[in-house]
Amino acid sequence: MPLNSVNTNSGAMIALQNLQKTNMELDTVQSRINTGKKVNTAKDNGAIWAIAQGQRAEVGALNAVKDSLDRGSSAIDVALAAGESISDLLTQLKEKALSATDKSLTTSARSALNEDFKSIRDQITSAVSNAKFNGVNMINAAGTAGFSALSNTSGSVTTVKGENLALGGPNVTVAATTTIGTSTTATAALTLVNASIDKVSASLARLGTGAKKLDSTRQFVGKLSDAIETGIGNLVDADLAKESARLQSLQTKQQLGVQALSIANQSSSVLLGLFR
Repeated sequence: MPLNSVNTNSGAMIALQNLQKTNMELDTVQSRINTGKKVNTAKDNGAIWAIAQGQRAEVGALNAVKDSLDRGSSAIDVALAAGESISDLLTQLKEKALSATDKSLTTSARSALNEDFKSIRDQITSAVSNAKFNGVNMINAAGTAGFSALSNTSGSVTTVKGENLALGGPNVTVAATTTIGTSTTATAALTLVNASIDKVSASLARLGTGAKKLDSTRQFVGKLSDAIETGIGNLVDADLAKESARLQSLQTKQQLGVQALSIANQSSSVLLGLFR
């Protein structure tokens, strides 16, 4: 190729290629600064993007696990609150039943104690029926199967069994018809109340252990989710301080490239001087 030609300007072509390369690098840096990511699409780095996308799916699955564990913890918390109220009511029933065993009580006094006893007894039924969270009741007869919460992204579950605290059940042996109208029935009721207090305490202990198990699982899932998100950030997040410095460098390089192209484009006009 002739050194002096008006048809082909190799200097301008080289300058244009360099300028185009600089512009492409500048677009990449600006995209990283705008999005905060060095790998934003599969085009940026297919392998890294695929890994990050898989881990994002894992984080989403862990969020579903956390939601399930939260529902389970809330259901147990409601059950524990109601169970503690039932335990307090049984303590009050014990006081009434013990007082009614006194054979020296007048008829009116015994009748008053009996009415108080029945009122407190019926409150247990109310506490059991109201101990629901999102339709789940873990202290009635139907709730003994408990709550099964997701424990990992593979679909495994952690089950916390319910406790039947209804009147006349295996734990609250005081029946819905138990009264203290006579010293004899009061003695029998006192025996039932004492047994119920012990069994309800054991039931609450089991529920508390189950609640702690779900809380521990949730803490682990939360830490695992945070660790995976940090790992995703390590893969795809851009170093903005580094990209900012590179942006200034490329902007300067772009300006120099424009000037170099302008100078190269002027080289052919010099040939006109040869024909003057």
